Amino acid sequence: MGRIREIYAECGIAAAYFKRHAGFLLYLDEVYMALKREKREKTFPSMEVLRERNRRLYEDILGAAYESSYTNPAYAVKEFGLEAGRMLAFLSSELRGGIAYIYEDRLEEWAPCLELFIEIYNLYESKETNELTKETFLSEMKETLYYFVSDYCDVTVVRRIREQIDPSLDFAVRIIMDQELSDLRYLYQFGEYISENELRTAAFLNSLPEETIEKMASVYTKGYRRGFELAGIDLSKKKTVEIRYCVGFERVVRQAVRQFEKMGLSPVLFRAAVGAANKRQHLKIGYYGAYANKQYEYDHRFDSALFLDKAYKERKLSVMRVAYEEYKELAAVYAGPAVMETFGETPFSYQNKPEAFSLNERQKRLSVELASQSGEIVNQYIKGEERSFTIISWPVPEIGKDFEEIFKETIRINTLDYEQYKKIQGILIDALDEGEFVEIRGRNGNRTYLRVALHVLKDRKKESNFENCLADVNIPLGEVFTSPRLSGTDGVLHVSQIYINEVEYKNLEIHFRDGMTTEYSCSNYETEEENRSLVEENLLYNHPALPMGEFAVGTNTAAYAMAKKYGIIDRLKILIIEKMGPHFAIGDTCYSHSEDVKVYNPDGKEIVARDNECSLRRKEDPQKAYFNCHTDITIPYDELGEIAVLHADGSRTPVILDGRFVLKGTEMLNEPF
Repeated sequence: MGRIREIYAECGIAAAYFKRHAGFLLYLDEVYMALKREKREKTFPSMEVLRERNRRLYEDILGAAYESSYTNPAYAVKEFGLEAGRMLAFLSSELRGGIAYIYEDRLEEWAPCLELFIEIYNLYESKETNELTKETFLSEMKETLYYFVSDYCDVTVVRRIREQIDPSLDFAVRIIMDQELSDLRYLYQFGEYISENELRTAAFLNSLPEETIEKMASVYTKGYRRGFELAGIDLSKKKTVEIRYCVGFERVVRQAVRQFEKMGLSPVLFRAAVGAANKRQHLKIGYYGAYANKQYEYDHRFDSALFLDKAYKERKLSVMRVAYEEYKELAAVYAGPAVMETFGETPFSYQNKPEAFSLNERQKRLSVELASQSGEIVNQYIKGEERSFTIISWPVPEIGKDFEEIFKETIRINTLDYEQYKKIQGILIDALDEGEFVEIRGRNGNRTYLRVALHVLKDRKKESNFENCLADVNIPLGEVFTSPRLSGTDGVLHVSQIYINEVEYKNLEIHFRDGMTTEYSCSNYETEEENRSLVEENLLYNHPALPMGEFAVGTNTAAYAMAKKYGIIDRLKILIIEKMGPHFAIGDTCYSHSEDVKVYNPDGKEIVARDNECSLRRKEDPQKAYFNCHTDITIPYDELGEIAVLHADGSRTPVILDGRFVLKGTEMLNEPF
């Protein structure tokens, strides 16, 4: 920090980049010292001081300020040229990770960032004094950034692995369990960006009676436990549960932690990744506050293009193997994630910037290989057949003036009658199990026409193709799903508008031949190349093709009616959307890495459609069996013309016709319409 103070004093107008960043680093150090003092003296600043501190930490990327921020690749490239601009924008983004490091007192990760800044400044100085040519400066800067990421893998990657399985890393747990949650100043202890959304969410939850909070937590924790019971997995052998959630929901999380502890599970919570070595595109996995700027996250989703080569891939995999072997006992007792999502955020249209890093064809192949081989390592120590999960979703105030009513409706939808849906969905499954294929047609401009091939059942009295999905791993209830037979699954899937992983797709269209994607497009951008790239990067995760890993019929018409009533369909996450019509997942099956575990429906029938032609390769070549992604795409009821079961004798039985359920015994599902 002493050297950075000197740099701040040295820098003039010509070195504005380094002046600005040195100032930011000095402020981080000031905050770090204040945090240490507040902890030591057990003092808590006023809400005004905390708000201002939070604003200053994130002001560089907030709103219009991002347009002239060096973290913005477009601005950095304008100032420094393409190659230097991209690298300096990358450095800016990595330095922003310092916010997390100072709040958690992680100096082993923070000090290398400070050293990196000094190294790049020294190179800049050498260029300015003509000791380095421009070409040498660019070459050495790239090498310095590369080795920063690669060399510190044994710190950053190992820490990331520990965060997911080690309950002793309890920074967030201690805030949730120890702080007075009625005093909203606690929100600023995480170091995440806190907007009015988080403040209003926490305040609203504080206004609810304890029994409501217990009910919200209970449906979440019971669903988690039921997932183990249905899969026949012994939960008593596990000791930790990973909780993912959005800041503001601490009162519910605290109650969930207590309920999990009664099951013998200690919580592990980790922050969404802040460094390029651990990020997965623009997705936030872990706990996190508000997005200070979604475009910023999107602009840096492929920063790995700076360092992703074969040597780095092997380096990271080697570090992962060593780390999991060292912490194998912790990995063995990890039960899986319990995820609490939110919905209601204002839809955001991302801008594709040519100045941002992007993966070349070789790097796309390497990223696929890295994901596949990483998945193999994880599954070796955290076996798929020995873990489960649950996921639930709640609205946030950003959804609008009807927030409180929508919240109450969501509680109702998340706690619908288990027994009633079990019976109705059983009727659907019985009808679907009579067919060889299922045909899906769109209407009202939807161009979907698909024939989905079903597995052959040897004994329909004991076997089923479809799982009766109730309120367990996937809340709310409301779907029956299968892993289709790829051979014979053909056609086109079309949706006029859908939001997936924070990205809006207009006229998304995917073609299948023998269950594999062949062509894909959307109408987001003017050029077909941009549209194909959007789908390839964000839905196919750079795989040349993906299988149809799931076909499902959603039955939660109550959720659909709520969404239509309040006009919030474009605000819902896929977790709820997938229950509001038929959906199709591209990628792995729902039984990925646990295909050999027998699963049964409530009626005692074994679900035999756990594999497809891709997953069956796992015994010979796991890298060709798994794709490490599973993305659901839903056709809403008002775009659905027909779902019909096609029988061996050529006859057909409609299940849904013009968006309405038509099988005898399923009429109740039409009532919310």
